Amino acid sequence: MDNTDDELNISAVERDTGLSKDTLRMWERRYAFPNPTRDRHGERLYPAGQVEKLRLIKRLMERGHRPGKIVGQSIERLRALGSDASKDSADPEDLDIFLRLIRSHQAQELRSQFSQTIARRGLQNFILEIVAPLNVAVGNAWMGGRLAIYEEHVYSEMIQNVLRNAIASMQPQQRSPRVLLTSLPQEQHSIGLLMAEAMLAVEGAFCIALGPETPLADIVTAAQVHQADIVALSFSSSYPETKTAEGLNQLRAALPSATCLWAGGAGALRLRKPINGVQPVESFGKMVDLVKQWRTPEMAE
Repeated sequence: MDNTDDELNISAVERDTGLSKDTLRMWERRYAFPNPTRDRHGERLYPAGQVEKLRLIKRLMERGHRPGKIVGQSIERLRALGSDASKDSADPEDLDIFLRLIRSHQAQELRSQFSQTIARRGLQNFILEIVAPLNVAVGNAWMGGRLAIYEEHVYSEMIQNVLRNAIASMQPQQRSPRVLLTSLPQEQHSIGLLMAEAMLAVEGAFCIALGPETPLADIVTAAQVHQADIVALSFSSSYPETKTAEGLNQLRAALPSATCLWAGGAGALRLRKPINGVQPVESFGKMVDLVKQWRTPEMAE
């Protein structure tokens, strides 16, 4: 391998930061950052400091910052922006407990607390009241230098495992609607998909979870094979707006008109123009309302 311990190739940076190779190359041309070195084969190598800055930029984009406004900022300024965001939102006492467990590496106790909270509040309330704000709090803590990147990764893996186990432990449902859940290629975020699946499972919907990054043609085929009533996609704020619109338009044209197409996540809500035949999903609570609305004609019969 040509990589040194302090440099990553572009594939590793894509996996580490969640920023696509196309985005990295575009920023290099447009903003002169990142500024990778080259190995003996001419392939890009990214120093550790640039990768850290890319992580910060990605996190700030998820808070609504535009890349053109922040890519040229120093790491110190980016960290300050992240710290300001964490100060603006006071964490409830429950979130502080979870954050302390993450910082002190008490994985077993953290998992136990998650399980107890699900049992006490129910899975939907756990997602709405704990997971959603805790995702933000963990990201803010990392940007403010109060969590290491590996600690954030440990949390991310654990919460996904907890949600998968909670979904698996539920009595299987065969009720409608049948909802196919996935994301488009280069959209790697999976926590949002799992949160949506859990919310829908509690409502009794039948979920077909493909995981993230499914090619568009395969989404169409899977929807047909599984007779999906709804195809639901998740878009993070860092997913390019043009790709979001293009993918949704292509998918809407390829799916039968009777198949609903839902788009959730910050990236979908950022679209400047509504797309005919695509239902924006502003929140997990809104998604539950949409399921109930979908069922209304069925329940009236």
